Amino acid sequence: MSIAHVTFATRDVIATRDFFAQTLGWEPIERPDNIEAAGAWLRIAPGQELHLLHVANFEPSPYEREFGRHVAVEYPRAEFAALQERLAEHGAEIIQPKRETPFERFFFREPNGYVIEVVDADRDAET
Repeated sequence: MSIAHVTFATRDVIATRDFFAQTLGWEPIERPDNIEAAGAWLRIAPGQELHLLHVANFEPSPYEREFGRHVAVEYPRAEFAALQERLAEHGAEIIQPKRETPFERFFFREPNGYVIEVVDADRDAET
């Protein structure tokens, strides 16, 4: 079993779509036309998507942090520095981990307030 999609609420669908497309390279894709709310879909990887839905008064949860609610994605360790630079240029806050792990990782808070962990894609999956 794998995760098919994650849905994020946002006050600005287009800006959020563009943030993920321009920083992580997630591809905007067609979305169903049976949803009344404004939204955008992005392909993260084959069979995995991010769905963005407009919520006018959206506020992030105070639990968006390392030891709280967050999403983790894999990314090549050799490209961490360039990714962090791109994220910062697009308004993300880079957050260093609070605890050590046997693999490299970092967190970022994207402009809506969601926290995303980036882990070394080449790590031993058991750690």
